Amino acid sequence: MSVRIMLDAEVLTAFPDAQVCFVAARNLRNGEPWPAVDAAVEQFQRDVAAGAWAAPGEESPEIASWHTAYRAFGTNPRRARPSVEALSRRVAKSGRVPRISPAVDAYNLISLRHRVPAGAFDLDTLGELVTVRPARDGDVFVPMGEPDETEVPRAGEIVYAQDAHVLTRHWNHRDSDRTKVTSESRNVVFILERVSAEAVSGERLIAAQQELAESVRPFADELVLATIDADNPVAEQ
Repeated sequence: MSVRIMLDAEVLTAFPDAQVCFVAARNLRNGEPWPAVDAAVEQFQRDVAAGAWAAPGEESPEIASWHTAYRAFGTNPRRARPSVEALSRRVAKSGRVPRISPAVDAYNLISLRHRVPAGAFDLDTLGELVTVRPARDGDVFVPMGEPDETEVPRAGEIVYAQDAHVLTRHWNHRDSDRTKVTSESRNVVFILERVSAEAVSGERLIAAQQELAESVRPFADELVLATIDADNPVAEQ
């Protein structure tokens, strides 16, 4: 079944530079080793240890752009940090990239290299339409790793949602347990985002998308790349 992902008009009015790039992978083999990703993660960790990589601070354009966006929809970005910032701070502190599964490791590495939020949904858990929109009354969220817990997003907070089920809090701060990617996931859509063209150019986001696609390609039967923005607000996966 195909899934449409759409940027809501309210989001584009508030954030006209918003752009999301996708890599949809069918028949993904996420339960077997991805040697190139393993090697790249190990090299990245050596770079961290050698001081060749440092976490971007709040003053960096990439992080600052998300802080501005979070504050605009009512979220304190120092309490609920954008995913790319939270991941970068964790790696800077530990010196290690968190290892989850090859697919998750691949997009985390792209996020760290390109300073953009990255994530993924198990396509088989999605309905026909996912919308990036302001949260509204009646929305519910089941946090990653807490399947028995339910949160109610504040109205106006930007979320990914299908019907009343919120898939991400605070745009990209935290994912839902319902749509998480596991080693058993066979159909996956990877997501890369920017909110400011000044902080992250379209060419840079596309380069990150292409790099992610090359990591995934050997382990999927089919890849579909797509982008949504103000000019093309809907993509089919």
